[in-house]
Amino acid sequence: MTIGEFVRRLNQLFPLALQENYDNSGLLTGNPSAQISGVLISLDCTEEIVQEAIEKNCNVILSHHPIVFKGLKKLTGANYVERTVIKAIQNNIALVAFHTNVDNHPFGVNDKIAQLLELQHTRILQPVHQKLNKIVTYVPSGHLSKLDEAVFNAGGGKIGNYDQCRFAVSGEGTFRPTAGANPFVGTVGEREFTSEFRVEYLSPSHLSNAVLAAIQQAHPYEEVAYEIYPLLNQNPYQGAGKVGELKEALPLEEILNRIKTTFKAACIRHTKPVGRPIKTIALCGGSGSFLIQDAIRSGADLYLTSDVKYHEFFDTENKLVIADIGHYESEQFTIQLFGEVLKENFSNFAVHLTEINTNPINYF
Repeated sequence: MTIGEFVRRLNQLFPLALQENYDNSGLLTGNPSAQISGVLISLDCTEEIVQEAIEKNCNVILSHHPIVFKGLKKLTGANYVERTVIKAIQNNIALVAFHTNVDNHPFGVNDKIAQLLELQHTRILQPVHQKLNKIVTYVPSGHLSKLDEAVFNAGGGKIGNYDQCRFAVSGEGTFRPTAGANPFVGTVGEREFTSEFRVEYLSPSHLSNAVLAAIQQAHPYEEVAYEIYPLLNQNPYQGAGKVGELKEALPLEEILNRIKTTFKAACIRHTKPVGRPIKTIALCGGSGSFLIQDAIRSGADLYLTSDVKYHEFFDTENKLVIADIGHYESEQFTIQLFGEVLKENFSNFAVHLTEINTNPINYF
């Protein structure tokens, strides 16, 4: 398998369209045409990780955090970012990062954390907005099934745990073929009246071009009439963070001990108890202080995240407990997530999980 094909198929699993606008996910360095000898998975990409890839005969490093995050104006080896990129290029190792598109995926980083905490009835904490389109077209009677099949195969017509969804209503369409037309029905120069279905499909915005192409390919008409409506709806199946419930309410000390053990956290920074047991937990791997108010609105008793600033701990106003376990600690299981996904979907190359702890923070 080539590196380009690998990134393309990984994009189908974790669409790059889900990444935040500040992010830099995807193929960062490397020749898309090169064949893959092996993939090394890590949370971060450092010089040590590149050396590990060399020793394990891996010419691709898949990391969660992109080493090239801000613009690089020089490659002189003046800092660890430049040195890491130079070493990767010199050794023909491609660097691939899938970051916030995995954070925002319904089965991404936060879902993995929720599984580790054994949370039930999980839902997205902050759903994405304006990521859905409604695509409408008009098809003659007898051709609806073929159109359905094409759209569904292209990824349209999915709503949560349901697929093959669409709405259709019958009506009368009219048109007049002009000179040069090759009409499916009707005669050039004469107005035609025909029985048609108005058909509506829901589509994620990043798949709308593929869905439209499928419609045009499957449609019998020479000229396909269609409309695309951007929707203001939330997409409750994609977005930042998650919230769910424990099987039973637990005292704060017990759940903090469980979290500390599960995530191998050297310490947990947390706000004071709220005077009730912990049942509902909101969470966000990585820097999650932007979701504090969403966690409060969700009715959570505890919010698990990292990188919370001093003054942000005051923002809870004793409505829930913030538990900050550290950035690396909260996202370390992304490595396992990537490993499971690659082993399930790719059999063309060896997959290795890094043996290096890249956490830059030490505790005394």
